[in-house]
Amino acid sequence: MEHVKAVNREKKATTSIQLGKFLRKYNLFFLLVVFIAIGSALSPKFLTIQNFLNLLQQSAVVGIISIGMTFVIIVAGIDLSVGSVLALAGMVTALAIPYTGVFGAILLGLIAGAVMGYINGKVTTKLKVPAFIATMAMMVAARGLALLFTDGKPVYNLPESMRIFGKNLFDRIPVSGIIWIVLTILAVLVLRYTTFGRKLYAIGGNPQSAHLSGIQVNRYITYTYIISGVLSALAGIVLASWLTVGQPTAGKSIELDAIAAVVLGGTSLFGGVGGVGGTFIGVLLMSMITNIFNLLGLSSYFQSIFMGAIIVLALVLNRFVISKQTKDV
Repeated sequence: MEHVKAVNREKKATTSIQLGKFLRKYNLFFLLVVFIAIGSALSPKFLTIQNFLNLLQQSAVVGIISIGMTFVIIVAGIDLSVGSVLALAGMVTALAIPYTGVFGAILLGLIAGAVMGYINGKVTTKLKVPAFIATMAMMVAARGLALLFTDGKPVYNLPESMRIFGKNLFDRIPVSGIIWIVLTILAVLVLRYTTFGRKLYAIGGNPQSAHLSGIQVNRYITYTYIISGVLSALAGIVLASWLTVGQPTAGKSIELDAIAAVVLGGTSLFGGVGGVGGTFIGVLLMSMITNIFNLLGLSSYFQSIFMGAIIVLALVLNRFVISKQTKDV
């Protein structure tokens, strides 16, 4: 009899552990379902294909930037310059079109983003300047360059061929949203199934051990900043294409949205944990929350307060998940 009770207790404990692991692994999906249910209850138009496509287009710019931010945060870094790099790349592209054509201008914009990312990486790794300070300096400098190029004035009258990223396929599906989804899938594959991705997680988990195992830590950290710079530049080009204007003040405070999405998506600010899949859901969640607040007619001030609370709760949840995973192991 006692043996049967012991077996039952063991089964219950095992079931509880498995349930806990399941909930911790898929907590983002449950959160997504909760907000979908709330939005659907508030408005019958919320749970429609068109509304989802609208959310996809509105989220694409932040989503593209957040992919690069995820790479940086996985190696325990931070990139505060993404909004300024976005603006700079948009201005470089808009100004270069009359001289190089659309393709050449886009290429120059991406190169500008790569250069900014490379500088961030080298200042952080070679000069040993903390990432927060290095990228904050770049945030100021890149914004200054974007304003300097046109004396702070927007560039209008972009050609029709430049609007390709801001258009919809079949008059419904946003090209920018497709770009975001494709890049997310590629990033997930890189992080999960390549040596490059495994090295990034190793660096974020323990840079000293990664170095001792033969990984060129500084080089790979620099790579993540280059990726972040290129994707920020691409986001700036997409935004300029969507708005049909090069705006030197574009992207202000977008770095906060990107960091919030990455953290909400389960990537640890301490490095070594997380992924782009979670970031994708984090971006969608933030867009849904904003959408719901708009449906309720609440002020943007309340949205900011609520979003701040969400970020703190996400950080607490991340630490809880990590500690539980460690105990289970």
